[in-house]
Amino acid sequence: MHAKRLDHIEPFHVMRIITRAMELQSSGVDVVNLAVGEPDFPTPKLVVESGLRALREDRMKYLPALGSDELRNAISRWYRQRYNVGVPKNRIAITTGSSGALLLTMGVLVSPGDEILMADPGYPANRHFVSTMEGRPILIPVGPETDYQLTPELVEKHWTDRTIGVMVANPSNPTGTSIKQDILKDIHRVVQANQGTLIVDEIYHGITFGVDACSSLEFADDIFVINSFSKYFAMTGWRLGWAVIPDKFIGSFEKLAQNLFISSPDIAQRAALAAFHPDSVGECEVHRASYQEHRDFLLAELREIGFKIPVEPTGAIYIYADCSGFSNDSFKLCEDLIESAGVAVAPGLDFGVYRANEHIRFSYPKPIPVLAEGVRRIRAYLGR
Repeated sequence: MHAKRLDHIEPFHVMRIITRAMELQSSGVDVVNLAVGEPDFPTPKLVVESGLRALREDRMKYLPALGSDELRNAISRWYRQRYNVGVPKNRIAITTGSSGALLLTMGVLVSPGDEILMADPGYPANRHFVSTMEGRPILIPVGPETDYQLTPELVEKHWTDRTIGVMVANPSNPTGTSIKQDILKDIHRVVQANQGTLIVDEIYHGITFGVDACSSLEFADDIFVINSFSKYFAMTGWRLGWAVIPDKFIGSFEKLAQNLFISSPDIAQRAALAAFHPDSVGECEVHRASYQEHRDFLLAELREIGFKIPVEPTGAIYIYADCSGFSNDSFKLCEDLIESAGVAVAPGLDFGVYRANEHIRFSYPKPIPVLAEGVRRIRAYLGR
C-alpha cells in the first residue's frame, strides 16, 4: 500500500505521448516532437570543456550541501552584472535542478494542511511538491485577461487563514507569459501584509523576447527565487539549479538539503562555472534569437490553422493553444495527433484543471523546417 500523499500526485500525462513517440520512432516512423520542454541546442562549448577538465583531474567529491563557494560566488556576480542587484553568496543554494530547489523550498515552508496559492494553468510539479509536504496547492483559474498570471486581487480573494504563501512563474510554463514588475510588486505587498512568503520561479529568465525579464530580487529580499542552468544555459541533463533564500530560512534549507541530497553533482557545478563566461553567454544569446524566430513562425501558423492564442508569449519556449475549435478532449486530440499525424504535443491536462481539456502546449525549440513539417501534418490531419 503506497503512502497517502501519493493519492494527490498525478503522473505526467505527456509521458504517455512521449513514450508512444519513442515507440513509433524506434519502429521507423518519423515523429515531429513538440512535446518536450527542452532546448534543442547543445550545452555551451566552454561548459562541456570545463566538465571534461574536471573529470580528467579526478576531483569528483561530495561538496557542501549549499554548493561550492566558487559557483555561489559566480551566481552572485551574475546577479550584479545581469540585474544590477546585490545577492550575497550565503543566500544562494546550489540544487539538483530547479526541482531540487522547489522541493527544498516547500520542505522548509509547508506544514501539513498549509496552503500555497498558484496559477492554473501552471507547471504540474509545483502543486505536487506542495502535496508531497502534505500541504494543499490551491489552483486559481487564470485566463488571457490577466495574461494567464495571478494578480494582487486574485491573491487577496483566495487568501485564507490556512494560506502561507504564493508561487508565481515569470515567465510561465505552459503559457510563456510574464508578469509585469509593478504587478509582481503588488502581489508581494499583499503576501507581506498577510505575513506569507512569495516564491518566484525565474527558470526561463534569459529566454524572453523584446525585453529582458526583471528579477523579483530587484525589489525584495524576503522571497524565494528559483532558477536553473537547464533552460537558458541548455544544461537540462546536467541537473543543476539554484535558489536564492531569505536570510531566516538559510539554516533550515541547508539542514534539509544535507539530509535529502547531501550535495548537487560536483561535475555539474565545476562545468557550470563556465556558463557565465562571455563566450557561453554569447552562445545563449544566439539561441535566444533563434527561439524568438521559432515562436514567431509557429504562433502565426497555429493561428492560421484555427488555434486560439489570445496572448502572445513573451518568454520561455512554449505556446499554450486553445484547441476547442477542434476538440473538447485535448488528451484525445494529442493521442490522435501522435497516431495519425506523427506529431507529439502536450495535453492541457498536465497543467491544471481550468479549461485543461480545451488546451494543448507546443514546445518550439526546433529548427523551423521541423516546425513547418509539424504544422503541415497538423493542418492535413485537421483538414485545414
